[in-house]
Amino acid sequence: MLVLIFCGFIINADPVEDLIKTSGDADKYKGSNVLVLFDSTRVDVQQTGLSHFHIHQLFKVLTQAGALELRVIKVDYDPISADAEIRLLRVFRRNGDVEILDLKNVKDYAAPARGIYWGAREKMIEVGRLEPGDVVELKYFKKGFTYALLMDDDDDRFIPPMRGHYYDIVPFWSNHPMLEKVYIAQLPADKPLQYQFYNGECQSSLRFENGKHIYTFSMKNFMPLKREPNMLDFFDVAPKLILTTSPDWEAKSRWFYNVNEDYGSFEPTPEAEAFVKELLKDAKTELDSVSILTHWVGDNMRYSGISMGSNEGYTLHNTEMNFRDRCGVCKDKAALLISFLRIAGFETYAAMTMAGSRIEDIPADHFNHSVTVVKLSDGKFHLLDPTWVPFIRELWSSAEQQQNYLIGLPEGADLMITPVSPPENHYLKIKARSSIMADGTLEGSLSVEAEGQTDAAVRGIFIREYKSEWDKALEAELLKVHPAAVITQMDYGDPIDYLSGPITINISYQIKGYAITGDNEIIFTPLLATPFMSRAMGHLYFNTDQEEKKYGFRDRCSRLVELEETITFPDNFKPLLPDVNKTTSGNSARFSGGYRIKGNSIQLNQEIVLGKRIYEAADWNEFREAVKGQKKISEMPVVLKKSN
Repeated sequence: MLVLIFCGFIINADPVEDLIKTSGDADKYKGSNVLVLFDSTRVDVQQTGLSHFHIHQLFKVLTQAGALELRVIKVDYDPISADAEIRLLRVFRRNGDVEILDLKNVKDYAAPARGIYWGAREKMIEVGRLEPGDVVELKYFKKGFTYALLMDDDDDRFIPPMRGHYYDIVPFWSNHPMLEKVYIAQLPADKPLQYQFYNGECQSSLRFENGKHIYTFSMKNFMPLKREPNMLDFFDVAPKLILTTSPDWEAKSRWFYNVNEDYGSFEPTPEAEAFVKELLKDAKTELDSVSILTHWVGDNMRYSGISMGSNEGYTLHNTEMNFRDRCGVCKDKAALLISFLRIAGFETYAAMTMAGSRIEDIPADHFNHSVTVVKLSDGKFHLLDPTWVPFIRELWSSAEQQQNYLIGLPEGADLMITPVSPPENHYLKIKARSSIMADGTLEGSLSVEAEGQTDAAVRGIFIREYKSEWDKALEAELLKVHPAAVITQMDYGDPIDYLSGPITINISYQIKGYAITGDNEIIFTPLLATPFMSRAMGHLYFNTDQEEKKYGFRDRCSRLVELEETITFPDNFKPLLPDVNKTTSGNSARFSGGYRIKGNSIQLNQEIVLGKRIYEAADWNEFREAVKGQKKISEMPVVLKKSN
């Protein structure tokens, strides 16, 4: 007789078969390819923190696309810190047959990877041909945790880095409709557990049994969340459960500090000491020293994560390894910078952060990135990120503003958040003078200046190309505006020398056939109303047709854009300007821009101020109206009428 664990209770085959029969088909779940009948996780936590996970899932194929999706089952794990075992794979055919797959066919492959090659693997088994109406049942077992620390013998390598503690972050959302999701955590009674459910509600219970506390959380009948363009990460907006036995962030901070100090991650070497001394021989201020060291590590240590042996995850590799190999992931770049700064006499520590989503106040380990903090003479800690600032003028990337972080300090620290970077720190300023001819030719000159993250976007024209291709790469920006564009003169300095000052570009150009011409009129769009240099104006790619947003949204960075263009036109023409003059106001975004006539010239001015990287849904109207103001100018051409 078939026996299943469902919602924590043992049931026989009949209710499950009834569930399969009554669950509905593609007509009931239009637009969905798979229906999840249930997804159950039971975790047994030991005193050491070692956790055994028992996962039981039931999937129903709704469409042929769903059949293709389920034809291969994959279970991810990292053998350094976890183990996985598929224990049952069964197919309930729509004709009533039940097929049990031979687990001897389970394969163990290296997981696909890019940039970080730490040995992650996948247990895989081919289900074979499926049809709509078929149901796939999967049971698998996992033990261990996501991140590794120091590998030891036997089960010690599966014990979490913060020994004795347990945490989990459980998504209560799915890409498919789901009838029920259940999460059961069984812990020793003397191990207190903190938990909170975010962005929704679930049923929960706590029971006492055989010296254990058994926590059960369940949620029924939920559909996939509808994605919105530019929306925040699902972990920020979708239902989720966070559990941890860690008492507070201060304890996590002290633990992180001690892990790396005990390991000797920042111990100097004679070679590193001599190198730092040479690097700083011309430094005049503390900021000079910090800048030189941060940018050297950022530019000269390649981002590439390969397994270095026993200490991946939270332990930062030591100075000898990092300085010798000059490659690694974020934690290795942060570690080498800390080593250099300590050699130079600074007080500096490692910090953990989460690139891409919010960290909640429950002290679980929602971290995926490591950075550096340094205390300067003002008595304050300053953030440095050698991973995100190669060829960027900042020391801390403002693409990480409004991002939570935790410093590893001997006295402990609370969770903090990076501040908003003012838009004027990331400006794009373009000034152009041009002439439109009666034959439709546009010619003129312009200057571009950019700073901060916008500087990085503009400078990317060059630093991602061979030097021999720089002229062509710049001309390609103008060719995006018109295929007949030609740069007749250009000057962009040395783009590699990014520390000397903001990037500046000066060009002269000619574009034959730019305007539409007739017997008595010329129709054209001013150059700075086109998407010229749109690589530095990511807001132009937002879909402003959407009137409301349900969720928060994000841009690359806060920014200020100022565009000024003066266009002269033939004396015997009179301009008919589109009605696009507009001013919007707001705390998070604003725009002002439009045309005015001065003699035989037209002056176009635009300013858009976008104040944040992370926006609330309520900010959408201000942001949308500001972006629409700039887009409206680009969508409505200027008309020149010939005078009688």
